[in-house]
Amino acid sequence: MRRVVDAAVRLAEKGGFEAVRLRDVAEASDVALGTLYKYFRSKEDILLFALTEEVERLEASMTSRPVEGRTAVERIASCFRRCTNALVRRPDFARAVVRSIASGDPELTAKVAGFHLRMTRIILAALRSEPLAASTGEPDDLGSEGERQLATMLQHVWFASLAGWAAGLHPARAVSEQVEVAAALVLAPSREIRALI
Repeated sequence: MRRVVDAAVRLAEKGGFEAVRLRDVAEASDVALGTLYKYFRSKEDILLFALTEEVERLEASMTSRPVEGRTAVERIASCFRRCTNALVRRPDFARAVVRSIASGDPELTAKVAGFHLRMTRIILAALRSEPLAASTGEPDDLGSEGERQLATMLQHVWFASLAGWAAGLHPARAVSEQVEVAAALVLAPSREIRALI
């Protein structure tokens, strides 16, 4: 399985989503196509597995070097800068992963949900100015309803902005900047915004 994932990531790094053809992944990993199908249903499945590994590395980084900032907005901005930088440092791989998340394949729902759950934990640690702790699996592990809603909303902004970056609409730095604006509007709204809500 390791060779399959590594081969798919290498192909994605060189040519993006379209370059990750299962026959090519099998050949590059020196694994029979039938064997590949025992572990993965599709290229999206492989790429989401690789994304899980990226998030594990991000979690380790956030654990050893927690997000800093005086305010919740500063910490959220710093958190999403780190998340964005970790993902887009390999742009073609990142674009392939974004397409995989958005594939809408019902068989991948659990992997996409797992990704969002882990991102929620990262966001809440930054929001609370707490070190990222190992998940206990307890219901309160994901904070209050309001905190979960905030984390979900920020992830939606982040993903939409990542999709815009992947489509060439704006540079990578704009991704975390847009999340910072969203966080500021929600967590520290201006007088004009407060008047509207």
